[in-house]
Amino acid sequence: MSVETTSIEDLGRELGDAIAETSEYRAFEEAKAAVENDAEAQETISEFEQLRQEFMLARQTGQATQEGLQKVQRAQQELHALPVMAEYLEAQEELQSRLEGVNEAISEPLAVDFGGEAGGCCHD
Repeated sequence: MSVETTSIEDLGRELGDAIAETSEYRAFEEAKAAVENDAEAQETISEFEQLRQEFMLARQTGQATQEGLQKVQRAQQELHALPVMAEYLEAQEELQSRLEGVNEAISEPLAVDFGGEAGGCCHD
């Protein structure tokens, strides 16, 4: 392995460590743990996931209804209305925004969208 590759990989690890130390990442991890440890949130997530899976199966078999879609949407709204879940979603959005800034900083000198296209092939 070349020295350049090792250096770039080391920089990648340093970047990962630096991201893990940001306030956005720490807030996200705390919010995630809070959701994972909240019985009401876990029950509501399970109910939502079950409804969503049932609706997806109904769509695949051509039996989906508008009523079924509305039921899934109401369940999602109830889930997102839980304070612990609202905090999680806000923390997730803030972390995502920060990571988009990191992506832009990496992509700028490369003239590609590092996070979106660096692994792809021929894009027009």
